[in-house]
Amino acid sequence: MFTERGHGMNLLDKCVRFTRAREAQAAGFYPFFIPIESSDGAEVLVRGEPKIMMGSNNYLGLTHHPKVIAAADAALKKYGTGCTGSRFLNGTLDLHEELEDRLARFLGKEAALVFSTGYQTNLGVVATLVHKGDYLFLDKLNHASLVDSARLAYGTVCRYPHNDMRALEQQLSQAPNHAGKLIVTDGVFSMDGDIVNLPDMVALADTYNADILVDDAHAIGVLGEQGGGTAQHFGLEDQVSLIVATFSKSLASIGGVVAGAEPVIHYLKHHARSLIYSASMPPASVATVLAALDVIEEEPQRREALWRNTRRMQDGLKSLGYDVGESETPVIPVLIGDLAEMIVLWKQLFDSGIFTNPVIPPAVPEHSCRLRISIMATHTDEQIDYVLDAFAQRVRQRAAV
Repeated sequence: MFTERGHGMNLLDKCVRFTRAREAQAAGFYPFFIPIESSDGAEVLVRGEPKIMMGSNNYLGLTHHPKVIAAADAALKKYGTGCTGSRFLNGTLDLHEELEDRLARFLGKEAALVFSTGYQTNLGVVATLVHKGDYLFLDKLNHASLVDSARLAYGTVCRYPHNDMRALEQQLSQAPNHAGKLIVTDGVFSMDGDIVNLPDMVALADTYNADILVDDAHAIGVLGEQGGGTAQHFGLEDQVSLIVATFSKSLASIGGVVAGAEPVIHYLKHHARSLIYSASMPPASVATVLAALDVIEEEPQRREALWRNTRRMQDGLKSLGYDVGESETPVIPVLIGDLAEMIVLWKQLFDSGIFTNPVIPPAVPEHSCRLRISIMATHTDEQIDYVLDAFAQRVRQRAAV
């Protein structure tokens, strides 16, 4: 199928040489692209077998909320299945504008702009705002979409060690005073579950005349008194220039948003390529987010249940001797280190009826493999205890060796 051309290699030969995934599949230890046959949120069906879902970012359990499903169904009937165009041309519905107004209020900003995915939001915002001569500062553990956004930006990119405000200050101090500066960070870091040191970051931004963008993908609906995210959690809404978020986690849909000052949102609306040249969010997805926001505001007990379940799981894993790192949120990494050992643990849990997420390089550094657990408000005490017992069984097996 692939042949040499002249004296060089075929561009696609690298695809043939990639064998690691096929080897894992053949050995029965391939943990990715597992098809889910049905779901009720906290439990899924895989190959006819029920699994407790411990790998979903469905933090508030809203994907199966009756009000959310009804809203999506009504939007399908009113608008059809898709917009068949970009926001810039024929793809803007009154629903999109209603959602943008609603999210601006929810996030405490003047205006908001909805994109088709969270990934596209980050690509569009950062690449559009950071020009030649500007400086971009990124935490080394930021999400891949923020890393890729920096590759598209024309400014000077500086990456500082994770949550290291001293290193960030050193980088800021070396940038020219007249240059535009944007500090970009996750609010909750997706692989470690810790929270950005936003108070110190805000102080640095003020000192060095920098703006801050917080990616609140894992914080919306989770942090803050009303679920408004990281800035709300610290009471610093007015000190963060831009908040971006995805709808694919607590908001039970797909899409993304950036919220900030109205002139900035207006500029992005007319310059962000990932908005202008991409089809807009489908109507049912927009309606889903609107309904999810209703539930977040009307049922604060869901967030209370989320944090109760989070503490139960964190305390249980720690009592068994597992290392959960610096996690302080429903994102709980079980740090293993060795790839083979981690995959064995994943397989044992999976065969026991537990769905977790194995995380390997390049998503994390070498020798830092882990299972990532994501807690949901709708997990029952019985489900959490079952999972903890499975982890305890692994401890007993290792002790017996």
